[in-house]
Amino acid sequence: MKQVTIDPSFWELFPDAQINILFANGIDNHDTDNNYDERKKLLANATHEADKFLTNETFRLNPVVDQWRQAFQQFKKKKGARSSIEALLKRANQGRKFEPIEPLVDVYNSISLSYGVPVGIEDRSKIAGDLHLGVAKGGEAFRPVGAEEDEPALEGEVIYYDDEGAVCRCLNWREAQRTMLTEDSQNVVAVMEAINPEQIERANEAMEELSKLINQYFGVNASQVYQLTKDQPVAEVPDNL
Repeated sequence: MKQVTIDPSFWELFPDAQINILFANGIDNHDTDNNYDERKKLLANATHEADKFLTNETFRLNPVVDQWRQAFQQFKKKKGARSSIEALLKRANQGRKFEPIEPLVDVYNSISLSYGVPVGIEDRSKIAGDLHLGVAKGGEAFRPVGAEEDEPALEGEVIYYDDEGAVCRCLNWREAQRTMLTEDSQNVVAVMEAINPEQIERANEAMEELSKLINQYFGVNASQVYQLTKDQPVAEVPDNL
């Protein structure tokens, strides 16, 4: 994988959006007891921070939830598909605790909860060719995490994809087994989505904090944050990373 490209078809739907990209190498994602308690505390603090996005008793009327539901109405989607941030906020709203899963997953879930933004991280070594975000032609191969059968992308759906098929369907709703993080993942790409100015401001802060946490937990320096827009839709993996 050499670059991330946001296709023109995406900008036709969301001309004012911004997709933040971050690359990191040399991650040790093995789950150990060394920082388990620290990660548990990180997730607990993030769940508390999420309260500021849950001020309306009617869950769907909270701005973050409502904005992403409206965004998902702009493209073809599988029934029930929701932004990943809605799933996290729903769990927080129900008072359910987040237990540590894997170090890098815990870190990016904490960022998502704290800043109210969708975040996803994929294993770059498993990306075939380059990573794209755009509108699906339909039929792109996709086997979601935890499934035993393929669930190909729908025509008109917004997906992350590579040369072998879909990587994430409906923006960051579901990710593929093929490119998901594992304990052995070392070189990764992080993506963060924002569709209006207020979200963009939070996403910029969130990506900088993600970079700091990657350094804190894994001892590696991430790349600069790439802020992809309609006028600058490509981020290349830096040679010196």
